[in-house]
Amino acid sequence: MATIIFYEKPGCINNTKQKALLEAAGHLVKARNLLTENWTALTLSSFFGDLPVTAWFNPTAPDLKSGKIRPDQIEASEALELMIENPLLIRRPLMQVGDRKEVGFDLKIVADWIGLQPINIEQKPILESLIKQDLETCPNRKL
Repeated sequence: MATIIFYEKPGCINNTKQKALLEAAGHLVKARNLLTENWTALTLSSFFGDLPVTAWFNPTAPDLKSGKIRPDQIEASEALELMIENPLLIRRPLMQVGDRKEVGFDLKIVADWIGLQPINIEQKPILESLIKQDLETCPNRKL
């Protein structure tokens, strides 16, 4: 069992499902509001590792959908400034277990990192149902 600091947008459907999946696997989730956290460039960038700047952004953020912000045309320092100013731009969730930090909810990465096995037989159907869903793409996203 891992204790996960889980930065979310409160009310986000997928963040709610992601937390349920983690809890069904026996993990302790400590949810924090991504939008009200006091981010700095250093603390925020620590979640992104070697990912390209384009992978840092929430593709359903209004400024991205409208074309106002083009992540493929932004340097890392500018991206961090924009995200600190407008946390809706940050890809969710941000997760931390110990010293390791991750952005987004890639099932394979999460499973390899902390495990996603049900803690008991009653949790197995819940976990299996959640794993079959798209937990990364916002269900409110309009293409």
